[in-house]
Amino acid sequence: MGKPTGFLEYMQEKSPERSPKERVSDWQEFCLSLSSEQLAKQGARCMDCGTPYCHTGGIIAGLALGCPLSNLIPEWNDLIYHGHWQEALARLHKTNNFPEFTGRVCPAPCEGSCTVGLHDQSVTIKNIECAIVDKGFANGWIRPNPPEFRTGKKVAVVGSGPAGLACAAQLNSVGHSVTVFERADRVGGLLMYGIPNMKLDKEVVDRRVDLLVAEGVTFITNTEVGRDYPADQLLAAFDAVVLCGGATTARELQIPGRESGGIYPAMDFLTANTKSLLDSKLQDGDYISAKDKDVIVIGGGDTGTDCVATSLRHGCRSVTQLEIMSQLGAERAADNPWPQWPKIHRVDYGQAEANAVFGYDPRSYCVMSKGFTADEDGHVQSLRTVEIQWVKQDNGRLTPQEIAGTEKIWPTQLVLLAMGFVGPENNLVNSFGLVQDERTNVAAEYGSYVTNVENVFVAGDMRRGQSLVVWAIHEGRGAARECDRFLSGTTSLP
Repeated sequence: MGKPTGFLEYMQEKSPERSPKERVSDWQEFCLSLSSEQLAKQGARCMDCGTPYCHTGGIIAGLALGCPLSNLIPEWNDLIYHGHWQEALARLHKTNNFPEFTGRVCPAPCEGSCTVGLHDQSVTIKNIECAIVDKGFANGWIRPNPPEFRTGKKVAVVGSGPAGLACAAQLNSVGHSVTVFERADRVGGLLMYGIPNMKLDKEVVDRRVDLLVAEGVTFITNTEVGRDYPADQLLAAFDAVVLCGGATTARELQIPGRESGGIYPAMDFLTANTKSLLDSKLQDGDYISAKDKDVIVIGGGDTGTDCVATSLRHGCRSVTQLEIMSQLGAERAADNPWPQWPKIHRVDYGQAEANAVFGYDPRSYCVMSKGFTADEDGHVQSLRTVEIQWVKQDNGRLTPQEIAGTEKIWPTQLVLLAMGFVGPENNLVNSFGLVQDERTNVAAEYGSYVTNVENVFVAGDMRRGQSLVVWAIHEGRGAARECDRFLSGTTSLP
């Protein structure tokens, strides 16, 4: 513990952000960094608890607490307080292959489980994590570290999102020859095309991918396993296969008028925007534009927020975000105790930007979509909704009940469906003949990651369902460990 009274002497100071009105005019990252001296004080606030829930990564009553990667948070907080940044980086990389990703896009369940947060604002763990790895790259401390020998075993990793990259990095580190297959034209999966540039600059992704290439990992893009590359050929060519294809089947909205033009899954909107931005800085026009349109985003999660922020950068006329659930309170509810992740109302970057541009928070709660209407050309022109209330049934379940007289018509020319994902795509699952669980995810036990097909493992959202980047990295590392055990008879991977 660097400073026993640090949590008493220093207030929480989060990394600053660029002004919302300024940043909506470009696609650069909006989060800035504190100085080394400021970060040292933030590290000094860490109490080095006897039981540090921040790095437990457990589940209580269905809610996560702490870091799924079991990051050694108190250790690197102490190290940066003493100015030992390179040693802090070594401890950080011991449990997390890609802290530059989690330090930017993770919601930081570790901070929700911080003991200081019981009586004050939590330690700014996420900001410190990001600063450590960024300083590591800036100072040349992060260099390729290829394995000293090769085992002669070949592993195919399908999908280059956070789970696939973590799995590939771990397997490569112990000498297996790893080939990662990605159906898109760029490596990164969700990190590349699912998260907008202002949250995660794609140069940050490319920087880590280039490092993996220098360490010996092979990437093959524009190749969809199960379609361009048959599953049986892949199984014949490799000693093991790890599937990390994600949960990319979007939840649909089955209401009248859904077939109208101008209604898109959120990921189609975000992916096309990022690809056009990288290909031509949006000059090719090959994206779904929100310019001068009344945009409605249906869904209140991170993807919905990304749609709001992207629409603002296009120059939309208005943006509305509809959420079927109730607005959360400002404080933890009685059934959401520490050290669980606090389920409280937050204003994310997209809502802050909408408020700066239009003067209001774009979100409306307890709103159920009932139907779309289209113009004479078949393009969406309005959405009909009704307000609801959530009523507890005898079995304890909450069900939505419409409130009479609350119907509303919302003018719109662009609707983005951001209601989450229901599981992996069938083509990849069926091509391998994989068994699925009741939620349509690939059936494999947590901790073993073994599917019903010999030599085939699965990790990440494809196994557990839609989740966080940090959980995907956790699962990719775990699947690598079990794959290595299968190939080698033993393993040294954590």
